[in-house]
Amino acid sequence: MIKNDTIVALSSGNLPSGIAIIRISGSKVEFLLNKLTGSGLKPKLIELRNIIHNDTILDRGLVTYFAAPNSFTGENVCELHLHGSVALVKAVLDACCSYEGIRLAKAGEFTNRAFINGKLDLVEVEGISDLLAAETETQRVQAFARMSGDLSNKINSFRRHLLSLRSILEAQLDFSDESDVDDGLPDFFKADLDKLIEQLSKQLDGATQGRIIRSGFRVALAGKPNAGKSSLINALSKSDLAIVSHEEGTTRDVREVPMDIDGQFVIFIDMAGLRYTSSDSEAQGVKRAEEEILKADLVLWLYSPEVAETELPAKTSHLKDMNLDNDKVLKIGTKCDLGTALPGVDMSISSKNNIGIDKLLELIKSRIHSSSEINPSEVLLSRARDIEAIEIALQSINLARANIDTPEICAEYLRQASNSLERLLGIMNPEQILGEIFSNFCIGK
Repeated sequence: MIKNDTIVALSSGNLPSGIAIIRISGSKVEFLLNKLTGSGLKPKLIELRNIIHNDTILDRGLVTYFAAPNSFTGENVCELHLHGSVALVKAVLDACCSYEGIRLAKAGEFTNRAFINGKLDLVEVEGISDLLAAETETQRVQAFARMSGDLSNKINSFRRHLLSLRSILEAQLDFSDESDVDDGLPDFFKADLDKLIEQLSKQLDGATQGRIIRSGFRVALAGKPNAGKSSLINALSKSDLAIVSHEEGTTRDVREVPMDIDGQFVIFIDMAGLRYTSSDSEAQGVKRAEEEILKADLVLWLYSPEVAETELPAKTSHLKDMNLDNDKVLKIGTKCDLGTALPGVDMSISSKNNIGIDKLLELIKSRIHSSSEINPSEVLLSRARDIEAIEIALQSINLARANIDTPEICAEYLRQASNSLERLLGIMNPEQILGEIFSNFCIGK
């Protein structure tokens, strides 16, 4: 990305649309505004102007201008609110890019400039990305809190606390021979380390809930072939998403079916029935099914009266330690319309006749709520990068606490803890993290 260029892009939705918003950012914004709309546009006001290029009026729309640094990117920014025509937007973008030093923006480049210019840190940038991708109300609440700086404020408070403790420790190391520096650490030093350990541990305790809100509560449908997994997927989604057949081994791959249940993002997983098979393709499907079972938040283990074996079909390498009586598993008897009662199941359903489906959904809802009882605006650790950074910081502070009688070692571990939090915020500017984050943004953002 050439940082000195002025960038332009369509920042609204797919065309055609009622309104198209073209965003422009960079040093040539005022020049371009004068060329396209005439002079005299004042910052932070919206005016109706003709959009003109080569003496031709392309459109008439609302124009607004934000002078640096009071803009999203920290640069001069303007927005053109035009009619949402494919041909019109192309004409205006071509007109903008006909001037030297003005080009089309790359994916995430507006937000990247906001980060570079100190308008956002990396945690807030990820909040914007999560908000753009939010599909449910809980995802929206969590993403907005992150974007608004709630997590950044917490991380910064931990970081400032660490810096305060480091300054005390390093003063002891660097100026121990000075009369105004006390011998030994103050009484509150250990207590403050313990407080940081408690606070960071509390953040990690909510990481599972945060992951569930952001990435979805995963419900795996497991059991023998022909246990009714695909039929249940179709009943839950109220559509014919999965192929249903009496032939065993019909489902061979993992199918994810996302649903919004009371504002919570839930992913139902249809997969191959568990059995030994001589078919290589089906065996791969069974292996993937076992992997999904182990990482699911809830397993619906389906039993059918038409399938003789009702216990775990095989102690495979993946499921040898799987306990069907743990809280993660619900035993569901299927095809209850056949009139055969199955002993030992938690409930019975019929996907064909829609018997027990609503009750099953209520049961799933109760499991979801018990897994994410915290307010989504307070569950802010939701990405692997968050968890890794907090885990490293917590481990380093614990090691510092254990080596408190060796100031040099203690100071080094506190420095490592600070560095981990700074990498999370982007203060240390790791290029590999930047590239990964901004590559997921759309062009106009």
